[in-house]
Amino acid sequence: MQKTKEKQVKLEVRADLSRSTLLFFGAGPSDASPDEGVVEDLPLIDEKAVDQLTEGLISYYLPDLQQSKSALQELTQNQVVLLETLEQEISKFKECNWILDINALFSEAKHYHNKLVNIRNEIMMLHEKTSKLKKRALKLQQKRQKEELEREQQREKELEREKQLTAKPARRISSLSDSEKAGHVSISFQLTERCQQLE
Repeated sequence: MQKTKEKQVKLEVRADLSRSTLLFFGAGPSDASPDEGVVEDLPLIDEKAVDQLTEGLISYYLPDLQQSKSALQELTQNQVVLLETLEQEISKFKECNWILDINALFSEAKHYHNKLVNIRNEIMMLHEKTSKLKKRALKLQQKRQKEELEREQQREKELEREKQLTAKPARRISSLSDSEKAGHVSISFQLTERCQQLE
């Protein structure tokens, strides 16, 4: 493949050299068609000289061209590496943006988690307060029931005492002694006071 390229380069250089030689000797293009009289216009050129000139020209320019070609290949490879590096950096920046978005989501989640914890604490405090109020209400109800029961028992005792006092037939006061008379008067006075209180 390398030899075919060199051959092609040689042919192109030979053609260019032939044209430049023709121009040098004054055999330029005429007003007629390009193909007309080409053979007649050409001066006699030594083939060996053309080959030597071609080889000399190629040997002079070919190393520089090959160096330029290798430099261009290296430059192309470096550009490919640079493009790949740039793509990696761009993907890293995209990942950084995703990380920033994730961080924002995590901070928002933390904020809402704190809100939920506060709401839970408030609910627990309210639950404790309601349970304390329920206990207090139950104690107050029991206390009221006990007080009402004691009042009812007290009323029953007083009614029973009144029945006992009113059921006995009264003896005549004249047949009683002075101390018994005084006791009966104080009992009747107490009964009237109690009746007035009950009313």
